[in-house]
Amino acid sequence: MIPISVSYPGDLRCLATHGPSEANLTTDAPVDNHGKGESFSPTDLVATALATCMATVIGIKARQKGIAVEGMTVKIEKHMSEDAPRRIVRLPVRISLPLSESHPDAASLKAAALGCPVYHSVHPGIDKPVTFLWES
Repeated sequence: MIPISVSYPGDLRCLATHGPSEANLTTDAPVDNHGKGESFSPTDLVATALATCMATVIGIKARQKGIAVEGMTVKIEKHMSEDAPRRIVRLPVRISLPLSESHPDAASLKAAALGCPVYHSVHPGIDKPVTFLWES
């Protein structure tokens, strides 16, 4: 169990504090939903969680296998519904790895990304295609 505390100072912003580290992050409502868009929105954090989770589990698998993946990038787009209720409908992910697609561990790195906990926690109704780009 990891405690996270959220306070609402007002103006559609929230301050979240990670219990173990006491690190803070601020959210803001997006411009298209009455906010100022001056920080990540809550739905932006869902997309960010997916991208960072995939990068993290690839990093874990790479470390276990002694593979250097520094320089990896993950790009994600968050697409919101046009109808009600307001929700995330699509999270396409592009993972660029500094390895050849023919690398002997390419399949295990892909499997690690697709096995990340956030990928499996995001509602199955959300389209989340993943593209791997291999750069050697």
